[in-house]
Amino acid sequence: MPIALETFFLDPAFEGTLQQQIQQLVAGGILSGRFRPGEKLPSSRKLATHLGVSRITVTLAYNELMADDYLSSAGRSGYFVSENAPEPPQLSPRSSSDTVDWTRAIGNRFSGNLQIEKPLDWRKYKYPFIYGQVDPSLFDRQNWRLCAVRALGQRDFDSLTADQVDRDDPQLLEFIARNTLPRRGILAKPEEILITVGAQNALWLAAQVLLTQRRTAAHENPCYPGLRSILHQSRCHRIEIPVDGDGLPPDLVPPETDVVFTTPSHQCPTASTMPISRRKELLRRASEDDFLIVEDDYEFEMSFLKPPSPALKSLDDDGRVIYVGSFSKSLFPGLRLGYLVGPEPFIREARALRSAVLRHPPGHMQRTAAYFLSLGHYDALVRRLRNAFHDRRRIMDSAFAEYGLTVAGAGAFGGSSYWMRAPDGVDTKELGDRLRHKSVLIEPGAAFCESTSREYKHYRLAYSSIGAAQITPGVALIAAEIEQMLR
Repeated sequence: MPIALETFFLDPAFEGTLQQQIQQLVAGGILSGRFRPGEKLPSSRKLATHLGVSRITVTLAYNELMADDYLSSAGRSGYFVSENAPEPPQLSPRSSSDTVDWTRAIGNRFSGNLQIEKPLDWRKYKYPFIYGQVDPSLFDRQNWRLCAVRALGQRDFDSLTADQVDRDDPQLLEFIARNTLPRRGILAKPEEILITVGAQNALWLAAQVLLTQRRTAAHENPCYPGLRSILHQSRCHRIEIPVDGDGLPPDLVPPETDVVFTTPSHQCPTASTMPISRRKELLRRASEDDFLIVEDDYEFEMSFLKPPSPALKSLDDDGRVIYVGSFSKSLFPGLRLGYLVGPEPFIREARALRSAVLRHPPGHMQRTAAYFLSLGHYDALVRRLRNAFHDRRRIMDSAFAEYGLTVAGAGAFGGSSYWMRAPDGVDTKELGDRLRHKSVLIEPGAAFCESTSREYKHYRLAYSSIGAAQITPGVALIAAEIEQMLR
């Protein structure tokens, strides 16, 4: 790869000849690691023209660098960084010239929260029981590619290239309003829907709009780690509500609460489902104590055991529920497309905030998703996922029974994961570290929980990313490692 001319410029204050300065520019680039062995330098003619010096000056500088083995020549092909050039020195983590105390200057408000570890090379592991990654054997690559190509056509030129300011793709909004939301019992106008960069972005927008340092947010414990991080960053007052087998208990929500964040249909991570009676009680409390509710309705499409319960928002007559949905979980995590549904005043404020931060999600991605949804490919993919997950869940149940693993929570309607309970004396973080050496990936529960009484005893096993044939031998390895830790 050639080194760009723009990386070279002369310093008028340099004390020395032009030839020496050019030598220093090249040697400095090599020693800093910016120029790598084998990379081609600009020709002497081009560099001389760029710097406004004579060609012989550049040629002499290059020859000196060749003599010191910084450069090599390949005849008419030009000059290259030598394979024997000195290697860049190993720098300490903190440069001696860096005198800023960054801990004092910025703290760790954004980076100090425990998150789920998801190795980038998870596909190299033989038994990846991790949540939220796409199984390439199930994804409809061909039709997604066709929809992406169609969205690149002249007819959709504006959606690809235009700055839509704060607007969303009208075709995607129409599909969500007419097809996706009615399946959850929700009726909404396009003005009440906002496209987001995934559910995480939707939760962040909701928190930023609804919360201040003087307001109080109640959330489930255990809960989605990304939500805890968002609420921590908002600096609001936080109240943790311990969940039970039916999700969040409404009677534990303090009356001073301003906003409740909940996952009623498929609690994260325990997979428990909030009964209709409890949902109505939570709405009654919201009206009585005047608080709002943010409902994260992730994974409702993966209901293959029995139909899902109506969304909490579908039971809301007062407009107190803000609804969060996502296509990323069922399509692929890298898509980063979600949506917020709420009253027009809330959506208007969230839209203004989104516009100030990122304008809008990429138009081409929105239009591609709109085609994929409207042409029926999405529903076909969901059916394929449901069938595959149903088979994998059956194998998981059988393997748990055979090897004696304890399930602490399993979705009544389906889903793609289990919340597991390790025996007393087994630290699930240590268990996860030990299993990784045996090509097994699990998700320790520490990232989900704040209570020290639970965080080391639980772990999550997902079956969305692991093939059916690997499930039983993978569970056997987990059981064997737990037994080894108990000895």
